[in-house]
Formats: sequence, C-alpha cells, structure tokens
Amino acid sequence: MKQFRSVLVSVVFLAALPLFAAETFVVDKTHSATEFKIRHMMTYVGGKFTEFAGTINVDRANPTNSSVEFTIQPASVDTATPDRDQQLRGPDFFDVEKYPTISFKSTKIVPTNTKDTYAVTGDFTMHGVTKRITMPVAFLGFGKDPWGNERAGFELETTLNRKDYGINWNKALDQGGFLLQDDVKISINLETVKKK
Repeated sequence: MKQFRSVLVSVVFLAALPLFAAETFVVDKTHSATEFKIRHMMTYVGGKFTEFAGTINVDRANPTNSSVEFTIQPASVDTATPDRDQQLRGPDFFDVEKYPTISFKSTKIVPTNTKDTYAVTGDFTMHGVTKRITMPVAFLGFGKDPWGNERAGFELETTLNRKDYGINWNKALDQGGFLLQDDVKISINLETVKKK
C-alpha cells in the first residue's frame, strides 16, 4: 500500500510539472498600447483602444508550451474625433451593443527564423465572426521594475481585412474608388507583470 501511494504521488507530480513550469503574466494597461490605422483616401488615419486586458502563460524552458488570451473593449475606441468614434461604435462598424468584445485565444506557438519572434496561432473573434489566424509576436525580454516586480514585453504588427469580419461599410468616390481600404494595420505593444 505504501509503495502504491508513492507511485501515485509520483504520477501526480509528473502530471503537474507543466503547470509548475508556466508563469502567468498580466498586461499592464498603463504601459501598453493597442493601435490601428486604415487608409482613408490619400493617407492613413489611426486610432487606439483604451480598454483591454490579457494574460500570458510563459514557459521559459519551452516557449511552445506558452499561451495567451487577450480581449479588447471596442467601445473604448479613440481616434481623437468624437463623431467618428461614435460611428465606429455603431452598427456600421464595431456594433458594440451587439458585439461588446474583441478577443484572441492562442492554440499554438512556434518559433520563427527570426530571433525571439514566434508565430502565434489562435482564434480571433471580432464583430461576431471567429477566424483562426497566425500573427508574428516578438518577445522583448524579461526585467524587474524598481519595486521588484518581474516584467516581460511583447509586440506585434499585423494586417487584418475588416470585410473578413463583416465590417463592410464604405462610400464610393465620384472620381472612382472608395473612401476606405479594406486592410487595417494593427500594432500592439504589451508590458506585462508576473502574478505573485
């Protein structure tokens, strides 16, 4: 019986090793940014989301075992133009009353040929549409702040086609073409803090 208990404890310990290996970091919103820009006729017009949150489980020994979950509140969109922000919150664009969150949950992380950069695949949901996408995420390193908290940094830049998510509004121009392009450039910079 004693031997059986010893074996059982060993099995439980080995099964729990992946859990012990992972460290949980949460997004520090005050030192992070979630931004976008889209071509408007002759130039790009940008904006940001001020409300977002995320958790990154980091396995330093084997980064492919890491995972990430990230959410954005599209009602927090800010383009420094209140009338435009109101339109973006409405049914022509994000329709925040019906779809209050944008989310991403990873399913796979693999290293790329670029140092400290990973191809992060996961389910991205926006405007009620979920698609599996892969984004390049750069790891910026670990460090400790003056108060002894361990931090980690990440950044990504990618492009999404808004029409893939049912955001189709546009306006034809008299001289041909449309007011807005379909592609939206996304830039996310995250400083995270390790949970104690």
